[in-house]
Amino acid sequence: MSEFIGFLQELFEKWGQVTARRMFGGHGLYHEGLMFAIVVDNWLYLKTDDINRPEFEAQGLAPFTYPMKGKTVALSYWSAPDAIFDEPTEAVRWARSAWEAAARGLAAKAARPRRRSPGMSFPKNGPVSTR
Repeated sequence: MSEFIGFLQELFEKWGQVTARRMFGGHGLYHEGLMFAIVVDNWLYLKTDDINRPEFEAQGLAPFTYPMKGKTVALSYWSAPDAIFDEPTEAVRWARSAWEAAARGLAAKAARPRRRSPGMSFPKNGPVSTR
């Protein structure tokens, strides 16, 4: 792992243990098993959603983007503000906000109705009731 990953783990240690896993040419940062940040080319991006994104926008920060099939794709991970690298309390505040966004996303995904498997079929008149 890069020195930057070690630096970030140390930066967030007052918040709790942060682990890193290699992924897609970068790393995912996890707290309590939930990915809250990505690191690509030694740049930290934090998870956003509709609730915490305005704070990133107010700071003039931008989302992580990459090219795909001639288009630019933006992820819901935005650049971390420089202030977090100088102020550990700010680092914890921003990391917690990103982790909470990831938790809200996970909860929303779990609450969605599951789609039927492609191989599953019902009779033409619908599912059979046992009542």
